[in-house]
Amino acid sequence: MTVRFQLLGPLSITDGTDTVVLQPSKPTNLLAALLLRSGTIVSAGYLQRMVWGDEQPVTARASLQTCVLRLRRLFARHAVLGTPIEAVPGGYRISADARSLDLVDFRERARAAAATDAGPEAELAVLRGALGLWQGSLLANVRSELMHRDEVPRLLEERLRVVERVCDLYLALGYCGQALVELWGITRAHPGHGRFREQLIEALYRAGRQTEALAEYRRFKGFLLESLGVDPSPGLQKLELAILRGEDLGPVAGPEVRPAVAALPAAPEPEAVPVSVSEGPPPVPWFTGREAEVAALAERLGGAADVSAGPVTELVCGAPGIGKTALAQQVAHLLRDRFPGGRLLLRMTDADGAPRPPAETAAEAAALLPAFGREGSPRALLVLDDVTDAEQARPLLPATGGDAVVVTSRLGLAGLVATHGGRVQRLDAFTPRESADLLAAVLGAERVAAGAGETAALAAACGHHPLALVIAAARLLTRPALGLADGVRWIAADPLSRLALNDDPRMSVPRVLRGALDRLDPALADAFLTVGALPSARFGPADAARLLGLPEAEADRLLERLVDAGLLEDGPPGPYRVHGLLRLYARPAGHGRLRPRQKV
Repeated sequence: MTVRFQLLGPLSITDGTDTVVLQPSKPTNLLAALLLRSGTIVSAGYLQRMVWGDEQPVTARASLQTCVLRLRRLFARHAVLGTPIEAVPGGYRISADARSLDLVDFRERARAAAATDAGPEAELAVLRGALGLWQGSLLANVRSELMHRDEVPRLLEERLRVVERVCDLYLALGYCGQALVELWGITRAHPGHGRFREQLIEALYRAGRQTEALAEYRRFKGFLLESLGVDPSPGLQKLELAILRGEDLGPVAGPEVRPAVAALPAAPEPEAVPVSVSEGPPPVPWFTGREAEVAALAERLGGAADVSAGPVTELVCGAPGIGKTALAQQVAHLLRDRFPGGRLLLRMTDADGAPRPPAETAAEAAALLPAFGREGSPRALLVLDDVTDAEQARPLLPATGGDAVVVTSRLGLAGLVATHGGRVQRLDAFTPRESADLLAAVLGAERVAAGAGETAALAAACGHHPLALVIAAARLLTRPALGLADGVRWIAADPLSRLALNDDPRMSVPRVLRGALDRLDPALADAFLTVGALPSARFGPADAARLLGLPEAEADRLLERLVDAGLLEDGPPGPYRVHGLLRLYARPAGHGRLRPRQKV
């Protein structure tokens, strides 16, 4: 069986059954540099820069030979026989084919797709297979600043070109739903990529979602004006005019009009391509409210510019969907001039909500935000989004310097604050005014002003919960002829099932709440489902103790843990409180909508 190297993710070795992810080290850097130039002679000088950086030790050449020996021992240990490291005049070479290296496989599939004459369906299948080779953060365990500066952006660009072609094919074939699934995420990850935005707007319009298409165009136009001071391209302006007129766009240009991915020749010494981390997180669409929280967080983060004052740590916590990430991202965008070392929002959970390993997140932070935590570097801001426990965040908190960290979490993380200091901002539901402002931002001031009473009723039906408000407004935005009063009655009749968007699983109140419960110990989750279904939204430890069949002191400890998990609110000396949507979910008819929770 052929042993295969995987570059399109963390650098690893697999035999098809077991996969070994290599630990960050100098030999790991060396192996990545050789594999990136597979089949060519790589100069010793280039390899030394990739391993040690621009400032190399005087023993770099001898140490390079030692790294090669260590790699050869690693190859022998894992039975890597078909891709040896060759010492050749001027440097080293490793030769890999599509069976032994995923990068070669990816490029060959892209070339095959470009050359096929079997039609767009066949091309699409080949390209989707090529994209399936990408597995997570690129070279996350390779700690070479130069490699992430000079090599990783080129590889990411290759992937983006394939994604762009795939979306072209989706549109050409009339698969607008599949195109939207791909484009929602890619446009948010690459907000300045005009072609992706054009495809998203076109897909929305072709899917019959004219209002959303126009809203997306206006968001992109605002982004361009704020970021670059320019207008959208003539092509996008022409598309907007066609949408406004309700014109038929006609068939999408066929495969021969937009060339597929071209082969990229390997260059021994590539040009440096800067990582765009300095651009940082983009502004949050339709961000409203939270004026006091934004001001306080911005003052504490941006005001501590004196490096001698030490690092700044801020914790933003609260219930699921309450707007923690939105607040942190918006403040990070507002303070872009205060952090010349860059700003990075680092997701601490994967797509399924499971915590990412600390080694993986640390490697990604080091690669994408190299100024962070380094003595003498310009100030940098790191947002650790959706931290699941204190131990996950501790390795990423700087000990010295003027850097800043914002931690968002559903948990209170009192232990983290106790050991590392910092301020805590706990978010609650919106006020009625904030809810009205958000609905006006999404639906338009005129539509909201025409039905002030209905707007207040809609906000109340959503419990003034930010995620629920955005989902409800998005549903109404796609139905411009639906009156607010009818929309409110429709949503209020069954809030849990109707506060979810079918085309984006992340925009679903029940799924978000389910994800929060799945992270808890099963006994604690069951306790929440029990007390959350109490007839009153306010209750004390004695009420919970009677319902749970526990001593009052033990019931109180359970309630405190639920407060810390963001599922209950307390206001000493008052009773515990549970949000209206959480109460609906706690009922059997609420959490029974999804499959039974697994006991682990």
